[in-house]
Amino acid sequence: MAHISQLYIYPIKSLGGIALQQSNVTSRGLEFDRRWMLIDDRLQFLSQRKYPQMCLFDVALKVNGLQVTHKPSGESIMIPYLPQTTEEVNLQVWDDLCSGTYVCEEGDAWFTKHLEIKCRLVYMADSQTRQVDERYASPEHMTSFADGYPMLLVSEASLKDLNGRLSEKIDINRFRPNIVITDTGAYYEDILQHFSVDQVNFYGVKPCARCVMINVDPSTAITGPEPLKTLASYRKVNKKVMFGQNLIHNGTGVIKVGDEIFEHEVGEGLIFE
Repeated sequence: MAHISQLYIYPIKSLGGIALQQSNVTSRGLEFDRRWMLIDDRLQFLSQRKYPQMCLFDVALKVNGLQVTHKPSGESIMIPYLPQTTEEVNLQVWDDLCSGTYVCEEGDAWFTKHLEIKCRLVYMADSQTRQVDERYASPEHMTSFADGYPMLLVSEASLKDLNGRLSEKIDINRFRPNIVITDTGAYYEDILQHFSVDQVNFYGVKPCARCVMINVDPSTAITGPEPLKTLASYRKVNKKVMFGQNLIHNGTGVIKVGDEIFEHEVGEGLIFE
């Protein structure tokens, strides 16, 4: 039987992730995941796709907020869990319109300094909602500032298969999953349509199309051709490279590393070009 082997959240979109032993599953996904986001002076969200240096910020959960550390300089800042302003702003994340609240001027100045990009930090409050694409979910399903879905599932076996094709192995953090599972075959997540953990039901609704962001080495911010080049040779569907499964869910609860995955429904595998 499959088990959860790793759990990750990425509180500030496109900055470093946090490995957890357990996490609360909320209506938007794992607690704290992508509830914060950096935007430029044109209100466009910042991403490692364009600014790979964003991977050089570590994030940690502390009692009073998020501790963000700029690894090259060693400088840190504490970002409060709740915004220090009431100023809201309308935003767009890909094709979705949503809103956020500016967090604090101190944070804006700190990120502007270390990214060398004029930017501001916003937070998605509980009252600010963003619906998942209705083609893949019902109206009650919400997400945060994630690219489109509350959670991403990847199996260790899939990474092992990919690493067997690469000249230099990579870590799972290239793919920024939320839930990593073990004791499965490679690409088991492709066919896993419905499973449960504790009292939470999860549904695989759409394979994750990958972009150049997975080519950014998160330890150095150096970008190369891999692993996207190799994945494109055997994981392409409709001209898109697939790795991982996007999830929606029903229910809330706590999931932990070591929890069993109870399989309820599987489907057919992908047909590759």
